[in-house]
Amino acid sequence: MKKSFVALTAALLAVCLLLCGCSKKSAAKELKVTIWDNNQREGLQKIADKWSETSGVKATIEVVDWDNYWTLLEAGASGGQLPDVFWMHSNTAQIYMENNLLLNLDPYLAKDTTINLNDYYQGVRELYTRKDGKVFALPKDHDTIAMVYNKALFDQYGVAYPDDSWTYEDMYEAAKKIYEGSNGEVYGVALNTSNNQDGWYNLVYAYGAQVITDNHKGTTIGSKEAKAGMEMVRKILTVSAPQTVVAETGTESLFKSGKAAMITQGSWMINSFYTAENHNDYAWAMLPYADVNGNGKCEKTERWSAYNGLGWAAAYNTKNADAAYSLIAYFCSKEGQKLQADLGITMGGMVGVSENFANAFAGMDVSAFTRVEQEGSLYFRPYTRNTPVWEDALQKAGGFLDAWQNPSDPAAMAQACDNAQKIIETAIANE
Repeated sequence: MKKSFVALTAALLAVCLLLCGCSKKSAAKELKVTIWDNNQREGLQKIADKWSETSGVKATIEVVDWDNYWTLLEAGASGGQLPDVFWMHSNTAQIYMENNLLLNLDPYLAKDTTINLNDYYQGVRELYTRKDGKVFALPKDHDTIAMVYNKALFDQYGVAYPDDSWTYEDMYEAAKKIYEGSNGEVYGVALNTSNNQDGWYNLVYAYGAQVITDNHKGTTIGSKEAKAGMEMVRKILTVSAPQTVVAETGTESLFKSGKAAMITQGSWMINSFYTAENHNDYAWAMLPYADVNGNGKCEKTERWSAYNGLGWAAAYNTKNADAAYSLIAYFCSKEGQKLQADLGITMGGMVGVSENFANAFAGMDVSAFTRVEQEGSLYFRPYTRNTPVWEDALQKAGGFLDAWQNPSDPAAMAQACDNAQKIIETAIANE
């Protein structure tokens, strides 16, 4: 996330003095719903329309791009005009909950026998539950990470397709063969180091370390295990698009234009590739694994994928609180969650409702996203109270920036891990 959250925190702390703890009720005629992903708008509008058929309330979904979305919410928090219903994210949820800017859902949940919080993925459920036990958002979804590759490029350079036996070393060797075989015209990989969840985070965990420990109070990014994972990231970057090129063009564009043979992506991006011009050339594979114990086979604890989950939240001061909760509850009900998966919007935040997601894209096998949950291990996207403080610092000079931009130097990457350990520890201490 690009915005500074120092100003946001100050704004939220100021506005929290004006908040009223009472839910406002109204016979709403229309709800304003705001999200940031246009790929999901059409499908979610269909689900919202089904809710409208019985509620009699119109729900209009508007899309605001990621950066402007958070600017909009910050302005709404300061001015008291947040959307009725909107998405929350792990980067910001703690601050919004602490400052009572989201509608407390507890009074509604106490009366709603259709919602059982234990039905949802634990990491997502816990994210939107404040330390005092109050719930401020319901789990919308969960996502996983897989690798998309261009079969035509693999064929052209005589490289075998990725399969479940691939280690990260195999990924590197395949990328190197393509890169060198094309005389540098085609990058073996395009890895955007600023996209941590679908990129380098997964190697840290595969090699046995944690960006943020389970209690959200520490890190092992400076450990030998993390350094082994980041050394593999460094090697992959030597046959990847330079970060200056990635910053200018983007990994998705590099891949779709045939300039990169592989990229890692989140399940929320499937539709972008499914509808692409050359989609018949594209195929998905599970993330590789790290053969840490050297036995030549993948253990569940050697293949890791991040998962994250958005939350459906309502504004603390919405004039349509009852309707807002009703819509949120429908999105997060078993029916709503199954529709979300069946339509190929995203996998559900509720466990066991996404079995049809892998079949939502006729002609494209996307089972890599669902199989990793059974054949590998998931970890929840690392977060602390104020994630952007350390997350942004890791991308700058003194963090990983030099190592990202100069991947030929193993010592620089090892030093960056030590620097990252201090950055995260200091940020957590100051939270």
